[in-house]
Parts: sequence; C-alpha cells; structure tokens
Amino acid sequence: MNNPFDTMNDPIAQRTIAGLSKICTALRSQAWVGAESQGLTPTQGQILALLQATPDKDMRLSAIAAGIATTPATASEAVSSLVKKGLVSRERATDDRRAIAIRLTPEGHQQAAKAADWPDFLLDAVETLPSEEQTIFFKGLTTIIHQLQEDQKIPVSRMCVTCHYFNPNVYDDRDRPHHCNLVDAPFGDGDLRLDCPEHVTKTVDS
Repeated sequence: MNNPFDTMNDPIAQRTIAGLSKICTALRSQAWVGAESQGLTPTQGQILALLQATPDKDMRLSAIAAGIATTPATASEAVSSLVKKGLVSRERATDDRRAIAIRLTPEGHQQAAKAADWPDFLLDAVETLPSEEQTIFFKGLTTIIHQLQEDQKIPVSRMCVTCHYFNPNVYDDRDRPHHCNLVDAPFGDGDLRLDCPEHVTKTVDS
C-alpha cells in the first residue's frame, strides 16, 4: 500500500528550511521590539552585541561589517549613529596607531548586554525539548552553520569543528566521543562551542 504522505509532503530538507524561516521571522520581529525599546535599530543592536562578545579585540569597521554580514556602508552608518548616541567611540587601535578601532562606552556596555538578550525569548521553546533532543538539534545546527561558513554565506565564527585543537569521534564513548587537545579532555556533542575565545583555525596540515 502506498504511503499517502509520500506525495503530500515536501522533502524533509525543504520542510526544515520552512521551519527555520518561521524561527527567523520570530527573531526579526523580536529584534525590532527590543531595538525600539532601546531606541536602536536591529543593526545597531547587532553591532553592540558583537562588540560585547569580543571585548579583547580592537574591532575595525571592516570586521564589524563582516561580523554582522552587512556592507561596510551600512555598518559605517550604524556606527556613526551609535557614536552620536554615546554608545560607541572611535579611537586609535592599540596594535596600529594609524587604524581606527570601534569600542563600547560604559553606557554602550549596558545597552549591549540588553541587545544580546533579544533572542532569549526562544529559550523556553528550546527547553520544551528533552535534553537528548536538544543535543541532537544543536549538533545539527552546528553542522549547518559549518557548511554555511564553508560556502561563505555567513560570517566565520570560532567553532570547535573548525579548530586546530578539535579531534572528532576519537572515542567509542557515546556521550563524549570528541577530544579537545587544548584542555586535553574528552567531550560530547552537547559541549560543542560556536564561539570559543581559545579557537585556533585549523589549517590544511592540521
């Protein structure tokens, strides 16, 4: 007997994309709500959150544009607005006095912390999944993000799967199959990081 769902449903990959699109719509909507409550635009909020996430670096305008996947012109306009609001400053970079670095002001740090919380409305929804399903879902997202980075569709992040120290699937342990050479310890899919400050990009010879 033929399964009617074979003809009724689109392939699961397409349905997954449709589902992710709905989540993206919710994220965009919440970003506008959060931005308006802080007197910002979503782009300005993204820049603040990015600067907050990389406090140890002198970020150039080009790095900011790449980090939020926008054009240098759009990033420049948003940064100029943030300077006028007193949330960021333009200063000489510590590693190159000829270059200009973008830094958060004290008020900028406060607003950045709020902007970084905009996606937190999804926490309750994700936590409806059992712990094991959360790990599976997260691993799948990590794989998708890695592929999008390989295809140069999104900014590169400091992920375990692209790190010199990452040894995947070296143990038979189902819960902790991977090994991190930096801390010399095994870990599982649920411990994979999307933005690790100790990340060293894996080279072809690694």
